[in-house]
Amino acid sequence: MEYKTLPNSELELMMILWNSDQPMTRTEIEEKLPKKRKLSKTTVLSFLSRLEEKGFVQVKKEGRHNSYVPLVKEKDYLEQESGTILKKLYGSSVKKFVAALYDGNGLTRDQIDELKDYLDSL
Repeated sequence: MEYKTLPNSELELMMILWNSDQPMTRTEIEEKLPKKRKLSKTTVLSFLSRLEEKGFVQVKKEGRHNSYVPLVKEKDYLEQESGTILKKLYGSSVKKFVAALYDGNGLTRDQIDELKDYLDSL
């Protein structure tokens, strides 16, 4: 299944939901937002509503509160987005992607070793 690319604001909420092992209320989601990130209650509800419309979350009514459950798996979304970025920005070349990270001082020696170990394990 192909998913729409999420704007950063909605992706931020999805990441919070993905890191939870249970449904979360709006209030619980807000509590997990970085302290410097001040979003109003209505803004968070608007983002959650958009996520529901896009099929990323399911809303469950629990008493007087709604709880939110991710319908899209993090792994599935990240695989799709990684492939899209690789194709669009680097012409599907992993070498160009890694070179861009390395040339931009984006990789430490430990990360290079980690990548080498991963490739060796394949």
